[in-house]
Amino acid sequence: MKDRPLRIVSITDMHGDSTLINAVIDRAGEVEVMLVTGDLTHFQGAKEARTLLSQARRRLKHVWAVPGNCDLPEVLHWLEEEGLSLHGCHKTLHGVAFLGAGKSLPSWGNTPNEVSEDGAFASILDRAIAGIEQHTPRVLVTHQPPFGTRNDLVGPGKHRGSQAIRHFIERHQPLASFCGHIHEAQGVDRIGFTQVVNPGPLREGNFAWAEIQDGTLRVEIRSVHEKRQDRCVLSCLIM
Repeated sequence: MKDRPLRIVSITDMHGDSTLINAVIDRAGEVEVMLVTGDLTHFQGAKEARTLLSQARRRLKHVWAVPGNCDLPEVLHWLEEEGLSLHGCHKTLHGVAFLGAGKSLPSWGNTPNEVSEDGAFASILDRAIAGIEQHTPRVLVTHQPPFGTRNDLVGPGKHRGSQAIRHFIERHQPLASFCGHIHEAQGVDRIGFTQVVNPGPLREGNFAWAEIQDGTLRVEIRSVHEKRQDRCVLSCLIM
């Protein structure tokens, strides 16, 4: 007897523009969870974040998010109050644990929601994974990409990801690691058995779709602007 499939849609880098939310949900089909990997707003606070996620919350039961570097700190407080936050914590659905860490490393723009590499992400992720049983499948949600993949490239050979997030992935091997932040680094990569996914900015029509069923993870990057949705399709076996 097959397990019930768990279908996920992930978006990132809205930057204050939610006009494509309904199109994403329509194109994604039947999904149970929307993951938002930061930069909901463009240097705004809780009021704008509430407005931006209102459409998704009306249509989907589970909408979970982490803040990005362009979200004011109050966005995290609002996410926590609404039960939407995965920052430093986890939520479990159909036997899969979702955990996360928002914010980003210091950037050239001195944005309002940054943390240092030294211990910060490691501490946040240690809090997030606490209490998850060892053999529970996991999905990681961060704004900052892990270091050393196609998802953190800002130019040829120029990686801007987090070493701490990469070490966490190497140690715990979640099924998938959804991220964003670096707009030009769209794609799917791998760290061990973990699929690392940066769908690219929502405002350009990009999103990721994933399905977990019977020990198999299927990941696709899609666009609301394409008739043919399977621009990138990868599958892996849950180990």
